[in-house]
Amino acid sequence: MRLDFIAMLVGLLTAIQSRANGELSIRIDNSLQASLISFSSGLVLILAIAIWHPGIKQGAVQLRAAVRAGAIPRWRLFGGVLGGFLVAIQTQIVPIIGVAIYSVTMIAGQTTASLWVDHSGLTGGDKKLISRRRILAALVTVVAVLVSVWDRIDAKNLSLWAVFMGVFAGFFIGVQRALNGQVNQQTQQSFTTSLLNFIMGTSTLIIVVILGLVFHRFHFSAIVPGPWWMFLGGIVGVIYVAFSATVVQQIGLLSFTLFSVGGQLVGALLIDFFSPTRGVHVGPFLIAGIVLTYVGVIINNESVLKKNRFSIRKE
Repeated sequence: MRLDFIAMLVGLLTAIQSRANGELSIRIDNSLQASLISFSSGLVLILAIAIWHPGIKQGAVQLRAAVRAGAIPRWRLFGGVLGGFLVAIQTQIVPIIGVAIYSVTMIAGQTTASLWVDHSGLTGGDKKLISRRRILAALVTVVAVLVSVWDRIDAKNLSLWAVFMGVFAGFFIGVQRALNGQVNQQTQQSFTTSLLNFIMGTSTLIIVVILGLVFHRFHFSAIVPGPWWMFLGGIVGVIYVAFSATVVQQIGLLSFTLFSVGGQLVGALLIDFFSPTRGVHVGPFLIAGIVLTYVGVIINNESVLKKNRFSIRKE
């Protein structure tokens, strides 16, 4: 399977997860609890897979050996903590600014992070220079997403703190994917990387919930009826964390981000067509944004289009 297609699939799954987690947060009116439900359900799924998948256990053994040998610093195992904060932010602000504007802010943060991450070699792959071509590609991608939601932005009702937190979340996910790439380099098993992420993320959210209970800043809400897909956030997360951990290491974070943005926009298109929210419609701006995104992919680096045809070795 081509790595560019997998990156696009990850973007599509990101859009689905944002919608699912946002809907869950709205239904129970408790964003932190929605985050915990999403992450813990993903953890249960990946633990169930681990029981029947010996490769996941072998990957954990290899990772432990790598840490003991000093092949990977311990702090690089904590990408899942960033994932926990990401989902917490996502469930908080998507109900406020919507999936479309959240996508704009998150991708802006991702592209900023990806330039620095690729330059530093944090993904575990080769270091990449911050060239004018790469900067232009990142800018074109951000413009593409802005174009895709241009007819939805109402500046009077735009929450600036939510926009800032969206950019912050995007930077988080960029760094998280880089750390996952390093972990995956040691485990050689993407679902082991996913398991580590969900253990870290769920643990982080449990600690935050406990602190909230201690200081009377949190309470549990009753689960109310709603569409079945609002509980899919954690399941979707298991899949895209595993995929992204493998692909980022191969093609670099910026290239991955550019391809996944295309998938995310297609995901937004499908969501708006099959399950639209009030006042949302599929229009020419969204379609133009999708086309412009792939212009950014071409600008990024023609060599990427050749490199990403390598197939992922079967586990």
